[in-house]
Formats: sequence, C-alpha cells, structure tokens
Amino acid sequence: MENYIDQILKTHHVKTTAMRQLILQYLLKSEIAVSLTDIENHFDRSERTTLFRTLKTFVLKEIVHKIDDGTGVAKYAMCEEGCHCTVEKDLHVHFHCNCCNETICLPNIKLY
Repeated sequence: MENYIDQILKTHHVKTTAMRQLILQYLLKSEIAVSLTDIENHFDRSERTTLFRTLKTFVLKEIVHKIDDGTGVAKYAMCEEGCHCTVEKDLHVHFHCNCCNETICLPNIKLY
C-alpha cells in the first residue's frame, strides 16, 4: 500500500512526508467521511495544525474533498480517481445518518 500512497502523492504533485503518508493511508482505509477531530483522535500524538494543513493540501491538490453534511463540522473523504472536484463532473450525493452520525459518499449518484 505504501507504493500506492506514494504514487497518489506524486501524481498530485504533493511532497511525500511521513505524516502525509499516514493520513492518506487512514483516509484510504476509512469507509466514511471523517472530520479533523476523527483524524486527530487517531493520531493522538500529532499536532492539530499539521493535520489541518495536510487536509488543506489534500483538498487543494484534489486528493480528498471537503464535505458540508449539515452538522457544522467539515468532513473529508477520498476523491474518486480522475476527480477534479468540479460541479459539472464530480459533484455527488453524501448521506449523513442521524443515528450513527456517520457521513458516506454516494459517488454513483451525481448531481448535474
């Protein structure tokens, strides 16, 4: 998986660092959209600023997309391969469950 992670970073012109690799690995394994707090709790010895800046870079470089699911807390999930985060091609539905408080991407349901 490490080679795959490095390839993603290289393809998106993002410098490889250990923290970026770890966060990307965490996001790839996650089946739900995650918040900064979720990531912070997983990497309890990392600084919140580093985690936030990494997520911001990933959003800017179109590796992950930022989701507003109506909870007031931004969530992050992996972009699909070939995604450019454009409304015309890549905007899809997100489902937020009020019972379990999880948000999932529904990439097969596009909004045009």
